[in-house]
Amino acid sequence: MTLFEVVFKVTHDCPFCNISKRFPRLKMFDWCNREHDVIELIIDKPDEYSAVIDEISKIDGMVEKSSDLNDAHFFIKKCFCKAEDSVTRIIDEFDLLQISPIVYRNGWEYYRVIAFKHKDIKGIVQRFEEKGLKFEILRKVDFDGFIASSLTLTADALFSDLTEKQMDALLTAYSNGYYNLPRKANVQDIANKKHVSRTTYQEHLKKAENKLVASLVPYVQLFRRVAPEKRNTLNTLRARSLQK
Repeated sequence: MTLFEVVFKVTHDCPFCNISKRFPRLKMFDWCNREHDVIELIIDKPDEYSAVIDEISKIDGMVEKSSDLNDAHFFIKKCFCKAEDSVTRIIDEFDLLQISPIVYRNGWEYYRVIAFKHKDIKGIVQRFEEKGLKFEILRKVDFDGFIASSLTLTADALFSDLTEKQMDALLTAYSNGYYNLPRKANVQDIANKKHVSRTTYQEHLKKAENKLVASLVPYVQLFRRVAPEKRNTLNTLRARSLQK
């Protein structure tokens, strides 16, 4: 199966896109876990700083901000991905893997996706045309799997299928050393501490583990496509970052 890396830009009526249009020197980066947005601003023009911060602060759902007069970070309680006219919602209609962050610059939103089939690329283009969106595909190349340094695993992608009991079982197992080697506790020990039967606790734990593995497998498959020499480069860079 041939994968494709596709980068495109879209412009439409949305708060972030409109602000970037009014302030062409502004760059915005949006990391989203499908529940919340974290927005990073880089403002090249100092005399626009106050005006930009004021505009962003007016967006509904803003709950926290931090800044150092060079850049700023905002936390938004409700992400905009769920809005009916959001580009991310259109992306989710197809078999595409969206790579964070979304970049806003000069009135455009820039997206990077991994496409598994040609028909999905055609499908999203058709959907943009149906909605009357102005867009441009900037790059479409074969994907070699070299994505690990920028791939964001969203909380929604990994954990949305877990129930409260399954999350509790997983966290309890971890805190009790169940995943240590050698293990510091077994299922029966943990079940006794929780005052539940072994079979009940084990069922919740196994279901949690199975769901997590199922969520992770697509990302492992992508990483496995990375050439060995590139994986070695990633490991070297990671080791250097840990030494700093």
